[in-house]
Order: sequence, then C-alpha cells, then structure tokens
Amino acid sequence: MLIVLTGIDGAGKTTAARGAVEAARLAGSKALLLRNHAGRRNLTQWSARSGIPLSPRLADALETMIRTFNVVVSHTRASRFTGLVVMDRHVYCQLGLRSVRGIPRGRFLPWLLRRLPKPDLVIHFDLAPEQALERILLRGTDTETLDELTALSEGYRALPEFPGFLRIDAGGAQNEVLEALTDAINGAAAGAGPISERQSTSLQ
Repeated sequence: MLIVLTGIDGAGKTTAARGAVEAARLAGSKALLLRNHAGRRNLTQWSARSGIPLSPRLADALETMIRTFNVVVSHTRASRFTGLVVMDRHVYCQLGLRSVRGIPRGRFLPWLLRRLPKPDLVIHFDLAPEQALERILLRGTDTETLDELTALSEGYRALPEFPGFLRIDAGGAQNEVLEALTDAINGAAAGAGPISERQSTSLQ
C-alpha cells in the first residue's frame, strides 16, 4: 500500500511518517519510509551564503529536477517492496510551490503524476501557518516566514488534486497526529473509507 504525505513545513510530516512506519514494523508488518525532498533548504542556504539570489524560475527548475529524480527512484523502490510504503512529500509539493511563485503548472509534472502509480491515499497535514512557524522557530533549522507558509498553505488548496486529499488535523500533540495517521492508513487498508470527523479536518 502506498501512502503519500503533504503539508506545509512544520506540519510534522516527517515525524509522523517515521512513527507510522515504526508502528507498522512493531505490529509485525513490513513498512518502508521514502523521502522525496527537493533540496529547497540547501538551495536557500547556499544562496544566502554565496550572495547569489535564485530567481523563482531557476529555483523551481533545480528543485523540480531533484524532486522528480527522488520521486521516480522512490516509486521504483516501492514497486519492488511488499508492504506499507509511506512517502514523505511528492510531486504535489512542487506543484504547490509553483502556485506560490506564480509559475504555471506546466505539462511535465501533471504528466508525471498521471504516469506514476496512483497512491492509495494522499494525506494532507492541515496546520495553521502561525502554528507551523512556531514549530519551525523552535527547531531552528529553517528560515520560513509567515507569509511564505501562508502562501504555501493556499497553494496546496489551489491544486485541482486537493479535494481528493484526506486532511488530518496536525495541530495536536505528536501522539494524537500519529494516531490519526495510523487510523487513516488502517482505514485505507481495510477499505473502510473516510475516517471520523475527529481525524479529518473539513475545509471551510
């Protein structure tokens, strides 16, 4: 089973993904965590150190190349694995960033989405940008601003694929978010359909 996680920085995707995979392994199931990063943090840090600004289109081109490579490699690994596969980030994340930067979706990434195996579930970690910023400042590894986080949150919601995402409330404690994620995965595995109102956040 293939699960994809999306959400703004600070939403807790990676932490919850690790927890879900560990929980599955402890329960005796085979599980694999794959990360589809785009190198955005490294590119931002390099730009700041070098004093060479990256235009939105150049940054997108570099990130798209890295993200596409990682996504294709991850799907190749997933196709050879029997068990639960959790992907932290995907092509949807790059499309959301394009919306923020005012860059058209283009043809390649939507084409790639159609060609790749469809995930059993795409789960969006729904979190207020203000709370995400608090988490980011606490960990001290990123340089996101509230405006950037707000724009990315809106960028996700603007995706035509977004209505098909399952949204879980990522604003609670880590154990609560992990429980919601685990319940969503178990529900998908059992073909039980949408999870409860407590676990799924309806957008206004």
